[in-house]
Amino acid sequence: MIDQTGLVLEGGGMRGIYTAGVLEYFLENDLHFPYVTGVSAGACNAASYISRQAGRNKKVNIGFIRDPRYLSWKNYWKTGELFGMDYVFDEIPNKLVPYDYKAFQSSETEFVIGATDCHSGKPRYFSRNDYGEDILTIIRASSSLPFFAPVVEYGEYHLLDGGISDPIPIHKAEEDGFKKNIVVLTRNRGYYKKPSRFSFFIKRKYPHYPELHKTLMNRYQVYNQTVKELEEREKEGKALIIQPRLPLKVSRIEKDPNKLDELYEQGYEDAKNKHSDILKWAGIAPAEAIRS
Repeated sequence: MIDQTGLVLEGGGMRGIYTAGVLEYFLENDLHFPYVTGVSAGACNAASYISRQAGRNKKVNIGFIRDPRYLSWKNYWKTGELFGMDYVFDEIPNKLVPYDYKAFQSSETEFVIGATDCHSGKPRYFSRNDYGEDILTIIRASSSLPFFAPVVEYGEYHLLDGGISDPIPIHKAEEDGFKKNIVVLTRNRGYYKKPSRFSFFIKRKYPHYPELHKTLMNRYQVYNQTVKELEEREKEGKALIIQPRLPLKVSRIEKDPNKLDELYEQGYEDAKNKHSDILKWAGIAPAEAIRS
């Protein structure tokens, strides 16, 4: 366990397969953290990492990609969901590639999942004390892309994709007491978001959520500011960033298994190349890492 260090995971739809590769390397080399926070695809991949199910993220994200029930326009025209949410968050984890709930519950790692509150437009975070054993519903909410998935009702909340309001939850990790964090991004260095051109469609799609509309329109500013702050933290020694070296060829809704496999391997190799830096940055000697 790398004490007093958090792990922060960006989302990004199918680009999250990069994060899956990073986390697979971490699993193979016993790199674990007392605190993990993530949104959307980052939260999805973190779940299998925390339950220590090696290979599961690759099997789930690439192994089913050609199944129209997983991701297809057929899904969208039929149900309003681009990703088949019941298939992804029920049939796969509960029947086809079983999720190890027991291992997750026995883990000492705190896992904080970010979603977006549709009424306030602000991020809302859920820790183990909030979701208990109902982890998949919160991950589903965090992964519900605007336009392409329905709003998830959870208690009194109406929730969507966590990446809308807090795409890289570094501030949440710091608020929770972790001043040093390893951050996995799914965009290359130098990438910045551009303003949305879909204001009219957002208002039309979500007429009852005016604050959500504002958040979606300002999303690019939040993202770009967070990236700038992260790079400053990296210079100060407060963050260590792992991210793709080159602009990605994989889209948010990528279905080409070869492209996905290539990005997965890139994440694995990038983590491998950062291994010694991580140990040095965390103040851990190699022998200590092996014992942990």
